[in-house]
Amino acid sequence: MSKSIKYILLFVLFGVLVLIRFFEDSLFYDPYLTFFQNDYLYLDSPRREVVKLVCFTALRYVANTVVSLGILFVVFKDVSIIKFSTIIYGIAFVILMLLFLYFISNPKQEEYYLFFNIRRFLIQPLILILLLPAFYYHKLTA
Repeated sequence: MSKSIKYILLFVLFGVLVLIRFFEDSLFYDPYLTFFQNDYLYLDSPRREVVKLVCFTALRYVANTVVSLGILFVVFKDVSIIKFSTIIYGIAFVILMLLFLYFISNPKQEEYYLFFNIRRFLIQPLILILLLPAFYYHKLTA
């Protein structure tokens, strides 16, 4: 793959991540978007439809994961990295979703900050931000 095609693909894939974030209000059901923009430490948890919230959060996680795996493939062109990353994303999804379910079924004001950060890992491509430099460092030292 030539450098110009690689950079165009990376630009498009990062653009898709930006578009997911930009259109999050219209694409995904998430009453916590506005809740966490306010002074949430002193508010009660918003009304929510739990099944709908979990489904749309999972959908957003999967969308970010697919694009992130595409970015990792374009950057490293190594199938073993994609396989390992898929396992990491799968394990993270199970753990984070269990914690997410706990927090939405037992909302407590003193746990809002922890819930905010768990939710952030589900709806934003933060794992990609961790994996890119880790794999880059691994390639340098290997």
